[in-house]
Amino acid sequence: MFRPKLPDVPTPPTTTVTHQQTQAPAPSASRPVAPYVGVGVGAVAAVVVVGTVLTALLAAVAVTAISVAVAAVVLRSLVNDANKG
Repeated sequence: MFRPKLPDVPTPPTTTVTHQQTQAPAPSASRPVAPYVGVGVGAVAAVVVVGTVLTALLAAVAVTAISVAVAAVVLRSLVNDANKG
């Protein structure tokens, strides 16, 4: 019921046909070979990778800053306690 109907396979002709192979002309140097879509995909991938790396670096700097701030508070309290006693 839900199966698609495939068309019948046509029978190939019995005569032998020989084709001459010709080389396609080389693309001219003035036009790019790759389409612009390929360049866009590469650029998007590069932006995603750079954004991920920069986000990771920002997170590392934030964690380092927090740990240095905590260490400074602890050292300050230790120095204040040593000066009082």
